[in-house]
Amino acid sequence: MTVHNPFKYFKTSPKIIRLAVMYYIRYPLSFRQVEDILHERGVDICHETVRFWVERFGSKFAGEIRKNRAGHHSNWQWRLDEVFVKINGERFYLWRAVDHEGEVLECYVTRRRNKAAAKKFLIKAMRKHGSPKIITTDKLPSYGAAFREIGVADRQLCGGRSNNRCENSHLPFRRRERAMQKFKSCAMLQKFTSYHAQIYNHFNHERHLENRQTYKQKRTTALTEWFNFCAA
Repeated sequence: MTVHNPFKYFKTSPKIIRLAVMYYIRYPLSFRQVEDILHERGVDICHETVRFWVERFGSKFAGEIRKNRAGHHSNWQWRLDEVFVKINGERFYLWRAVDHEGEVLECYVTRRRNKAAAKKFLIKAMRKHGSPKIITTDKLPSYGAAFREIGVADRQLCGGRSNNRCENSHLPFRRRERAMQKFKSCAMLQKFTSYHAQIYNHFNHERHLENRQTYKQKRTTALTEWFNFCAA
């Protein structure tokens, strides 16, 4: 079967496209900053070209990462948390589930923070990633009500600083949000968080837990895999 080449009609090298997309999503940079960085390296493109590449290839690269990492996450303990995001003056909630190693499993955007939203988010995560043995949350009552309906209330753990792992996973997103000067629509937020989380997982090597040599090997491997994504 012939493999479709997503770069077929692009004059720019696929390596440059992958590099531009990685710069923008992995680091808190604007489109113009990515344009300036590439210009210093002899690549003359417009910031609108970077925008087009991110919208065109961000989801494709995230899909490759998701496929390669399928089944590698842990179902021993999940951590759930939500943060509010303002879009055009209206408050939305971004729900996030991570495993005990900090890998982001699922992101979901809702208008409410009630039992129905918590239940829908948890069911969506469990259908994709299986059922965890322990689910750590904060003391939001919506979690307890949703867990009782699903039948996993006995797995809930909350209190103290037990959910710091998930709360810290919001920090890269917050840095990106400030660099982007907020989001323009709910659909844009959902789309961006879905591929931002996968790319974050790909380059998250838990530097504080690894020695220097192991970290360098993992970083090199991640970069090599990145520049091979969507290769025909």
